[in-house]
Amino acid sequence: MFLGRLFAAVERQLCEPGQLPARGIHRILICRPNHRLGNAILVSPLLAEVEALYPGAEIDLVVGGEAASHLFANRFQVRRIFSLPRKIARHLWRTRGLLRELRRNSYDLAIDSSQGSQSGRLLLLMVKARFKLGFPDPETKPGSAWHGLPCPDHLAQRGVFLLRAARGQEQGRPYPPLNLDLSDGEKQQARRALANILGTSPLLPAGRTIVGIFANATGAKCYGEDWWQRFVGALMEQRPDVLLVDVLAEHGRSQLGGDFAPYYTRDLRRLASMVANMDGFISADCGVMHLAAASGTPTLGLFSVTAPSKYAPYGGLNGAIDTHGMSAAEVAGMAADWLGGVVPAAQPQPAVPSMRDGAAFPFRG
Repeated sequence: MFLGRLFAAVERQLCEPGQLPARGIHRILICRPNHRLGNAILVSPLLAEVEALYPGAEIDLVVGGEAASHLFANRFQVRRIFSLPRKIARHLWRTRGLLRELRRNSYDLAIDSSQGSQSGRLLLLMVKARFKLGFPDPETKPGSAWHGLPCPDHLAQRGVFLLRAARGQEQGRPYPPLNLDLSDGEKQQARRALANILGTSPLLPAGRTIVGIFANATGAKCYGEDWWQRFVGALMEQRPDVLLVDVLAEHGRSQLGGDFAPYYTRDLRRLASMVANMDGFISADCGVMHLAAASGTPTLGLFSVTAPSKYAPYGGLNGAIDTHGMSAAEVAGMAADWLGGVVPAAQPQPAVPSMRDGAAFPFRG
């Protein structure tokens, strides 16, 4: 009952569409207190939109875990990243200190960019801000004009949609892509490292297609090692020009049979810089998939549980395959077909078999 009253209080404070001014917004807070890597990266289009609409403003972020601190700390307009502990119950004093420090700040605009996040909504209630922005709950605030607006499905677009609608802007402009603002220096260092990994130092090989594969994910989103080995075997039959890089998970063990050049790092920007030098990237649905898309390299996501319409690798030439009811060889055929549209084969290849049970579709921003 008490929690319900708190949520109702913050719902009354939310901006309606068209109520957010274009001027006078200088101190901005973005709330996304989720510890998952993918959710941190999916904030980057909103961050880019805030930077574009308020180029003279200063931005703070409240996030869960340390991922966003590594990914966004070098952005010029970002002042402070408040990183809440992953397990708050075990770090009550640290959490209390961070929240007290956050409470000392005053903002012109605070944004809760997620839908249905109780922690995000409580943060919005707690902070001091002249304008508060979030998707209202239809039960608590049934008369809101937000409920009549066509919100996009993909999570990377929702925060941008929220901000544009609050400013009364048209939604026809392209949405910003995922972007980590990798520097030229980061990518050049990774390029030299990738050449060493492939045994082609000092240059990457001409006429070969370099594709990274990340074979790990959490829970039901994870495909077994046998599945992945059948997948890469079928993929290599159809694209023998491909050089595969086995991007290892945190446990450091190959899930592709140990037959391909491995790469291991726990540094997120270093990993993104490495992927930025590849021609393509294939991954199960996970945070590394979104990291690869944010590097600018065409990325293909394999989905067995979640909805690609919400979570597909976002923007550009990225694609997704719903693998329900498909064999590893069938998925590999579709991956080869997608790869052919991104990086044509260097030599004639066997025809790709007809795929009846799915489609590798591009998700464009």
